[in-house]
Amino acid sequence: MTCPGLLLTGGASRRLGIPKAEVPIDGSTLSRRAAAVLAAVCDPAIEVGPGVSGLRSVREEPPGSGPLAALVAGAGAVGPGSPRGVVLLACDLPFVDAALLGLVAGHPSERTVVPRDRDGRLQYTCARYAPGAIEAARRLLAAGRSSLRVLVEQVPVEVLEPEAWAGVAGDDAFDDLDTPADFARHGIALPGLDPGSDRGRPPDAGLHS
Repeated sequence: MTCPGLLLTGGASRRLGIPKAEVPIDGSTLSRRAAAVLAAVCDPAIEVGPGVSGLRSVREEPPGSGPLAALVAGAGAVGPGSPRGVVLLACDLPFVDAALLGLVAGHPSERTVVPRDRDGRLQYTCARYAPGAIEAARRLLAAGRSSLRVLVEQVPVEVLEPEAWAGVAGDDAFDDLDTPADFARHGIALPGLDPGSDRGRPPDAGLHS
C-alpha cells in the first residue's frame, strides 16, 4: 500500500548561509534530488516549503516555523484517508535512496516508524508518521511546540535499528548536509563558501528537531 510523502524544504539554512534546498548536487539540487526519491516511493508526494523541488507545494504557517508545523501542513494538504500515515523526508538527506525510504514507508507496523542511525540518533525527518502521531502533532503545535523530537517522545514508535536497514543502505545513509564542512566532507563543492567553516553549529546540529 502506497502512502503519501512530504518533502521538507523550508528550513532557514542558518548554518550554511545560503538556501540549502537549492544547492547544486550531481547536476540537480538537493530538493529536486530528494523529490525524485520521495516520488518513487510515495503517492502523492508534496513539498512543504517555498516550491523549489518541482513537486506540488504547500507552506507551513508561518513559513519557517519548523518541521512539526510542516508535518501538520503537509498532512492537511494530503487530507484524510491514509491509514498508514505520511512519510516525511528532509531535503538535506541526499544519501537516502528509494530502497531505504521504501523500507520506512512499507514497514508493517501500525506505529510511527523512525530509523536510528549508526551513531544512535533517531532520524525524525526520514520517518513515517502514523495517523495518531499526526493528531498529536496538531495538538502540540496548538500548544506552541515545534519539535518532532517532542512528538516522537509522546507517541508509540517502531524504531528501525541499523541492522534492519543495513541491507539496503550504507553507513552514511543518514548523513545530513548542514554546514560547509558537511558538504566538503562528501566532496560537494560550495563556491564562495569556506569549506572549513561551521558557522556556529550548535552541539546537537545533527538532530533534526
